[in-house]
Amino acid sequence: MKNLKTFRGVGEEELKKMDLSKFANLVKSRERRKLLRGFTDAERKLLKDIDKTISGKNKKPIKTHCRDMVIIPKMLGLTIYVHNGKEFIPVNITIEKLGHRLGEFAPSRKRVKHSAPGVGATRSSAFISVK
Repeated sequence: MKNLKTFRGVGEEELKKMDLSKFANLVKSRERRKLLRGFTDAERKLLKDIDKTISGKNKKPIKTHCRDMVIIPKMLGLTIYVHNGKEFIPVNITIEKLGHRLGEFAPSRKRVKHSAPGVGATRSSAFISVK
């Protein structure tokens, strides 16, 4: 049997055909509220770019600053470049990412890497030999 991917029991093909209000019933309450209230102007522009890319009119990669955009079934299979404050991070949209926000997959903070303590950081490093 083929490994079919589903989102909350709904197959990928059904999701792509599904109305946005029906998809909103499948996601968690915060994302449902965002979808049912409507999109901002920047999010509408992103959706127009996605439609152009799907139809084949747009050859350029999709770049956006809309980190709070909820990932919807229309985006499945696309690569969207999300700005993290410094650069655009490519995010491949898969079925596991549906219902999440774009910004969750483009971290805006680097991981802290600690090394040895600097001079003067501890009592022992402040001691200087007389010899």
